[in-house]
Amino acid sequence: MFKIRCLIALLMTVALMPVSLVAQYPSGDAGQYVILSAQYGTARRHVDVTDRLKQLARQDRAFRMGNSTFGVDPDPGQTKMLRIYARGPNGQERMFEYREGGTVDGSQFSSWNRGDWGRGGWSGNWEGAGDRDGYDRGGYDRDAGDAGQYTILSAQYGTDRNHVDVTNRLKELARQDRTFRMGNSTFGTDPDPGRTKMLRIYARGPNGQERMFEYREGSTVDGSQFRSWNRGDWGNEGWSGRWEGRGNEPQPEMTAAIQHLREAQRNLELASHDKGGHRVLALQHINQAIAEVEAGIQYDNTH
Repeated sequence: MFKIRCLIALLMTVALMPVSLVAQYPSGDAGQYVILSAQYGTARRHVDVTDRLKQLARQDRAFRMGNSTFGVDPDPGQTKMLRIYARGPNGQERMFEYREGGTVDGSQFSSWNRGDWGRGGWSGNWEGAGDRDGYDRGGYDRDAGDAGQYTILSAQYGTDRNHVDVTNRLKELARQDRTFRMGNSTFGTDPDPGRTKMLRIYARGPNGQERMFEYREGSTVDGSQFRSWNRGDWGNEGWSGRWEGRGNEPQPEMTAAIQHLREAQRNLELASHDKGGHRVLALQHINQAIAEVEAGIQYDNTH
């Protein structure tokens, strides 16, 4: 009789085990965004990877991705992005962007592990705009992330001893996406070689108090807490220009000069290489000019 009772208890334990496990380890499919499509590549060359993303999602909730993940390099020599286009609970559509080499976490997507998504219409455009095959983009709202409470005054990148104004460059990045991973290549400069840099965003809150947000080199910047982030209509108000926010006068002409130089630098880097060595020489002169302008700004700040 005792053996029979033990056997019944064992059977009951086994029968109830899956329920316990399900309760303890949820499926991870409770996110609020439903995926419509996924594209991998750059603005000029990208491919649809929705089906491959489904396979990966069924295997794991999070994974690190790159060319080998999707079995293709759509634009050799350029940094690729994975863009996931999804629809939220209010019907608004949103784009999630992941930089090549970054980790994709599906926790915010509905039915991620089941992979029963990707059937909804999408324009197929990289930026999510446009109307194709009768599909109405219907409310893709790039301003949805502009409801933060802090208004940006200025942005500085570097260290306490060497840093540069990157407000205009930050505007460009903010207009492209809500989040991005940043470093020297992001801003086209290394203000203090050999030292870990910081991005400092100086902002004003709803109560008028000013606050500094600091991001370590290599970390991800999320603009959701900043007002009008995606529109980039900020950074026009006064800020001392100093690393700690006190004392230095702004240098708008020097700041504008360095931003234009960086734009020229990026254009030269993107240009085709068949220029008889003149493109490389021009890049060298641009890099030297950037260094001289940065040195001038730093000299003014310390004298």
